[in-house]
Amino acid sequence: MDNFFVLSGCSGGGKSTLLAALARRGFATVEEPGRRIVAEELAGDGAALPWVNLAAFARRAIDIAIADFERMRGHDSPVFFDRGLVDAAAALAHAGGDLAPDLLARYRYNARVFMTPPWPEIFETDDERRHNLEQGKAEYQRLLHFYPEHGYRPVILPKSTVEARVDFILGHL
Repeated sequence: MDNFFVLSGCSGGGKSTLLAALARRGFATVEEPGRRIVAEELAGDGAALPWVNLAAFARRAIDIAIADFERMRGHDSPVFFDRGLVDAAAALAHAGGDLAPDLLARYRYNARVFMTPPWPEIFETDDERRHNLEQGKAEYQRLLHFYPEHGYRPVILPKSTVEARVDFILGHL
């Protein structure tokens, strides 16, 4: 879907904050599958937490990302996703799992993916983000390679105010 845009990149790089700012400007947005999974798993048995079983976590993220994609299909205007199917597929690949070969071809986002770079000054851990900045940087590097391998063009966001970052994104649409 050419009007589906992904915000990806380093954990703690400001994606959720950007998503909220885009929503305030009236754009359709979709929250990160991973945060939703972690919240559910913390309330349940925790078997699919990323720090317990990354492959199980990634498979759930894939299912949620597909459901999110399908749910947003009727939108003609831009839709912004905080991560999505490609991020989940990258996590599954990192965990040693296999993805159905045609899945990433069937669920295509806009070729431009907006990447938040590592930003130590704003990085924080919490109950749902337990990994450290170094692990976030490693994930960022994997994503910078994974997205182009699947036909996407990363656009690195500047480290600036939230509003300036939103303007940067909108300037690329």
